[in-house]
This record gives sequence, C-alpha cells and structure tokens, in this order.
Amino acid sequence: MNDTSPEIEKRFRAMLLARPREERLKMGCSMHTCAQEIVRASVQAQTPQISPATLRQALFLRFYGNDFDAATRERILLAMEQSSKKDP
Repeated sequence: MNDTSPEIEKRFRAMLLARPREERLKMGCSMHTCAQEIVRASVQAQTPQISPATLRQALFLRFYGNDFDAATRERILLAMEQSSKKDP
C-alpha cells in the first residue's frame, strides 16, 4: 500500500538526499538495528525459552532466509550451529 502522493515522495527523497552521506548512513544503521530489535522481540515472544544459538538462526532466517536457495540456507544454518557449539 502506498498512500503518499508522488509529489510528496519526491520532496521527501530530496530532503533525505540533501543530508550528508554520513548522516544517511547513520540513519540506515539505526533503522537496521531497530528492525533487528523488533524481530528479536517477536521471536522471543513466540518462543520465550529460545536459546541464543537458535535465536541467532531464527534472526538469520527472518532477515536473509529468502536470499538463498534451500541447500545454501541449510549449509549456513549448519555452520551457525557448529559455530555455536565451539563458543564457550
């Protein structure tokens, strides 16, 4: 759904691009961090007893799961699982 007029979208984009690059990067990083926190809270609400390793895998799947084919996704999840077993 998009309820913003093209004129307003154009003005908003111009305002964003008028900001310094560093500020735009900081804004993007802040938005990503916020999205991670929201997803983390959602996963933990659905599975309160989730382990840190399983939470990490769930976050990977939510953010990047569709970016990989099934075989690659499974290799990544396996590597994450093996890595979590090595960590103290």
